[in-house]
Amino acid sequence: MKIIDLEPGDPRLENDLLPVLSELRPHLTPDLFREVYETGHSQGLRFSAAYTDEGRCVGAAGWRIVINTSSLRKLYVDDLVTAAATRSTGVGHALIAHLESHARAAGCHELNLDSGTHRTGAHRFYLRERFDIVAFHFTRALTGPEDAS
Repeated sequence: MKIIDLEPGDPRLENDLLPVLSELRPHLTPDLFREVYETGHSQGLRFSAAYTDEGRCVGAAGWRIVINTSSLRKLYVDDLVTAAATRSTGVGHALIAHLESHARAAGCHELNLDSGTHRTGAHRFYLRERFDIVAFHFTRALTGPEDAS
């Protein structure tokens, strides 16, 4: 397996990575994905793709280095997905190892991510990979009617 980091404008983003990423983020169209990466890249967003020896993309990770008061410096994983047909074959493990290498090289204290509460299979995987559950993540939607209180 080969894992490579893809820069904005690389045709492999849309041709290879996006079909895998769409399994996790089905709302992403090619245009929206391109817009998100072009804007997010200046904010630190990066994408890594995992390829089989035959050259087929089977995993995707979106990530960034974040500096804040709680973790100081961390590598935050926005997206981590293995193509459904290749799950439980070591792709996710290899992507995490790749991301950990980036994190250590950048002097990060943590590698962390959020995972939807309904993704129990992913949770089992993260626990096997020695991630700890350390917080609740709260969200307030800003697209609906304003809160009356």
